[in-house]
Amino acid sequence: MADKTLQNDKSHPVRRFIEALPFSKALQMEMEEMADGRAVISMPYSKDLVGDPATGVIHGGAVSALMDTCGGAAVMSHPQVTAATATLDLRIDYMRPATPGERITARAHCYNVTRSVAFVRAEAFDEDQTRPVAAATGAFTVAGG
Repeated sequence: MADKTLQNDKSHPVRRFIEALPFSKALQMEMEEMADGRAVISMPYSKDLVGDPATGVIHGGAVSALMDTCGGAAVMSHPQVTAATATLDLRIDYMRPATPGERITARAHCYNVTRSVAFVRAEAFDEDQTRPVAAATGAFTVAGG
């Protein structure tokens, strides 16, 4: 069962850490859920993030940043992790362009934690929640390893 303290507590250190990152602020990322190694973070559509002016599609780097931040939040919310984390490796497969004008939401799950590395899977969706925009797998540091 999800830890409701993490999910609903606006002052929780993990939530404060993610929401205080200048890059997260610049992309207007919003923490929607976070508990027990899972996180959901969304980002609104912005013309400032468009990678192709002809189509209005968001740049893949913005999607990548969203998924990376969400993966880090999932790691930091895992019960076995007690400190901040850093990305060691992140592989992203872009499935399709995000629909212009639509909010993008990333969902990440930290599914395994070793002494020094945490492993994450993530997906990003626009308003079509049935077809991912991108999928990712990543490895993140675990303090003390």
